[in-house]
Amino acid sequence: MYTLIEAATKGQSTDLVRRVAELEGVPEDLLVRGLADGTLVIPANTTREIRRPVAIGRGVTVKINANIGSSEDLESIDNEIEKLMVAVSHGAHTVMDLSTGPRWRSILTRILKRSPVPLGTVPLYQIFGEAMRSGRDVADVTEEEMFSAVEDHCRMGVDYLTLHCGVTRRALELLKAQGRKLGIVSRGGSLLAEWMSKNRRENPFYEHFDRLIEILHGYDATFSLGDGLRPGCLADASDHAQIEELISLGELQRRSHSAGVQVMIEGPGHVPMDRIEENVRMQKSLCNGAPFYVLGPIVTDIAPGYDHITSAIGGAMAAWFGADFLCYVTPAEHLRLPDADDVRVGVISARIAAHAADIARGIPGARNSDDMMAEARENFDWEAQYGLAMDPVTARRERDEALPSDGDVCSMCGHLCALKTSKRAFEDDRGE
Repeated sequence: MYTLIEAATKGQSTDLVRRVAELEGVPEDLLVRGLADGTLVIPANTTREIRRPVAIGRGVTVKINANIGSSEDLESIDNEIEKLMVAVSHGAHTVMDLSTGPRWRSILTRILKRSPVPLGTVPLYQIFGEAMRSGRDVADVTEEEMFSAVEDHCRMGVDYLTLHCGVTRRALELLKAQGRKLGIVSRGGSLLAEWMSKNRRENPFYEHFDRLIEILHGYDATFSLGDGLRPGCLADASDHAQIEELISLGELQRRSHSAGVQVMIEGPGHVPMDRIEENVRMQKSLCNGAPFYVLGPIVTDIAPGYDHITSAIGGAMAAWFGADFLCYVTPAEHLRLPDADDVRVGVISARIAAHAADIARGIPGARNSDDMMAEARENFDWEAQYGLAMDPVTARRERDEALPSDGDVCSMCGHLCALKTSKRAFEDDRGE
C-alpha cells in the first residue's frame, strides 16, 4: 500500500485526498502536487478514520492547532475531553495531546476515540516521564525505549508526531558557545539535551533517523520535526543554535520526503516583529518549502495572562509571510495548565490571526464572511451578525448584557448610532 506521498509522486489521488479536496474547496490536483513536492501534508494515520481531515501547506487556508493534555499535578480525563470538545467546537483544525501524568495512556486513548480531527503527540514526554516517576535518571532511558514509544503512539493511531530530531551535539555546542538568556524552553529539547550530555552521545532520533522513517512509513503518520532549540525569549531569537537546528531539519525533511513520509517543520516561539519575516523565509528556503508550524510567535515577553494576544499578533504576521499552521497560545501560557475557557480563548485568538492572514494572502472566498458581516451591520441584522461571528455565544452575550431601548442599535452609541445617522444624511441628500 502506497503512502500519500508515494501515490502523489505517481500522479495518483486517493479517497482521502478527494475527501480533503471537497472539504477544503480546492482542486484535487493542487493537493496531489503539494504532497508530491512536500509543500503540503494531510496528517492521517491509516489505523483510524478521521471525520474532519485537513490539508496543511501551500495553496490552502492557514490551519490552527490546540494543545491540550494533563500534567502530573492536574490530571483528569474528563477535563481533557472537555478541552477537546471546546477546541473542536470553536474551530481547531487539529489537536495535540501533551499529557505528561501517569494516566497519559488512558487520556490519549479517550481523546483518539473522541477526536474528529487529526491528533498529534510528543512521545518523549511519556517515556521520560515514566522513567523519572519510577526513580530512574533521564540518562538511563535507552534508545530502544525511545523508538518503541514512537511506534507505540503510531500504533495507537496518532496522526502526527513531534520528534526533536534536530537537537544535535553540534547545535548544543553552538548554544553553549554563544550563550543564551533563557536556555532551552522546549520540554522535549531539554530532555534530549540532558540525555545527550550525560551519555555523551548523539541524539538517537538524528543518528538513526532512518529508523523513525521506517516506523512512520508503516502508518503513513506525519513527522512534525520539533524545534527543540526554539528561542524562549526575544533576546535568543535567531541565534546560532536555532539556525543550526533548522539546517538539520531541512536535511531530514529531504530524507523523509524522498522515502515517502510526510513532514512539517516546527518554528520558533518568541520572535520580535521585525524578525518574523526573515524566520519564515529562512525556514521555507532551508526546509524545501515544507509546511511551517509555528508556536505564536510571541512578540513580547512581558504580557503573561495576555499571551493569546501576543501570539495572535505574531501568528498573523507569520502566516502573512508564509507560515501554514499556527499553534494557539492561551492566556495561561507561562503561568499554569490551561482550562477549558483558556482553550476557547486561545482557539478564537489563533483563528483571528489565521483568518486575517488568509484575507491578506488572497485565499479565494476568505473575505466572504467579512463582507456578509458588513451587510448584516448595515441592515441591523443582529441574528446574522451572531451567526457570522467566530464566537456567536460571546457576541450575543456581550450585546444582551446592555440592550438599549432602540433594538436596532447597541448601547455604545444609542440614538447617536453612526449608521442610522449616515442613512438619514444620505436620505436628506436625495431629497434635495
